[in-house]
Amino acid sequence: MRGYFAVGLEGVSKAMNLGAVMRTAHAFGAHFVFTLGAEHRAREIAHADTSRTQDSVPAYHWQGVEEMRLPRGCQLVGVELTDDAVPMPSFRHPHAAAYVFGSERGDLSEDLLARCAHVVKIPTRFCLNLSMAAAITLYDRTLCLGGFAERPVRPGGPHPAPPHTWGAPRKRT
Repeated sequence: MRGYFAVGLEGVSKAMNLGAVMRTAHAFGAHFVFTLGAEHRAREIAHADTSRTQDSVPAYHWQGVEEMRLPRGCQLVGVELTDDAVPMPSFRHPHAAAYVFGSERGDLSEDLLARCAHVVKIPTRFCLNLSMAAAITLYDRTLCLGGFAERPVRPGGPHPAPPHTWGAPRKRT
């Protein structure tokens, strides 16, 4: 898969949620993770982040939106249930993206939404668990940009092409 992505959380207050999202980001191959205004203790994060993401993936912890620095060309994608958000099945993921999720009991701040190049929503009737929303978003990115074959028309997986067999030699006359 070309490009890179990051996962960020704004205002997360539960260390277990932060750890679960970090583990999910690590599993999907995130290039860095970040928090904005988060309250957490590293020891508590380890209970959910059994992959020890911070040992393998850079983690940035900023106090607020104004401190956040993303690489040049990286598009900030807010994942939020807003009326004008693009439903995720209709969204084309950028090659260089930083996905940001809101806190457990709140929405993304107006300042952060203003910095987002895109705002997408998972088409559900109500909010999902924070780590579940991150997992669905990264799975969708993987499906769209992972270089997988198109889904078959019939149920089941793709059927591999039979191996090529060489015919008998042809003689020119």
